[in-house]
Amino acid sequence: MKKIVLFIVLSALFAGARAGEPRDWAQYGRYAAQNAAVESPVEAVFMGNSITDNWAAHDPEFFVRNGFVGRGISGQTSIEMLARFRRDVIDLHPKAVVILAGINDIAQNLGPIALENTFGNIESMCELARCHGIRVVLCSVLPCDRLSWRPDIAPAAEVVRLNDMLKRYAERNRIVFVDYHAAFDNGKGGLDARFSHDGCHPTFYGYTLMEPLVTEGINKALRTRKRRYVTPVPQE
Repeated sequence: MKKIVLFIVLSALFAGARAGEPRDWAQYGRYAAQNAAVESPVEAVFMGNSITDNWAAHDPEFFVRNGFVGRGISGQTSIEMLARFRRDVIDLHPKAVVILAGINDIAQNLGPIALENTFGNIESMCELARCHGIRVVLCSVLPCDRLSWRPDIAPAAEVVRLNDMLKRYAERNRIVFVDYHAAFDNGKGGLDARFSHDGCHPTFYGYTLMEPLVTEGINKALRTRKRRYVTPVPQE
């Protein structure tokens, strides 16, 4: 009995000590080692959330062969991306940055946030990039009509509203806009099963269809006709 009580006390003390440790809330450390190891010129950094994180994990050849760097972190909102933008984008001195953000704000991962503030965070990332001579490729949020981790939220209409803000901002500021939403919308504000198993995150097949769209955007931003590698589209 004494051993059980001692174990419970020690567990509680350990948990308390862990809780008191400083928290890397924006996950600056996630890519610290990879950033330090970057040597060759970076063509483009992909800044985003789990959609970008999964992309680099599922199709690394697309990134490596094009000189692209994936800096997505699952679950992140626009304010977390903005916080680490200097470390994970600016300090790598890329020619371009591909920004895909917003769905986790709509999902309220850090609590409720007005779309205007989400837009403001994305706008700030664009401005930081342009101040440092980095060309911006701004992406729409993909269609999403359900959130597996937040079934109480209906995101489709908010996704459309945010995308409208982003598109108008890109047009006003002559920023390249990659409209994934228009390319993948099933007519109901969502993604068909062939593009996503959970209604939010692309399948490998979905990523292969996104690649020509984003490489075209990167070429347009960099004012080049460079032939870039895209993964062959697999059989459905």
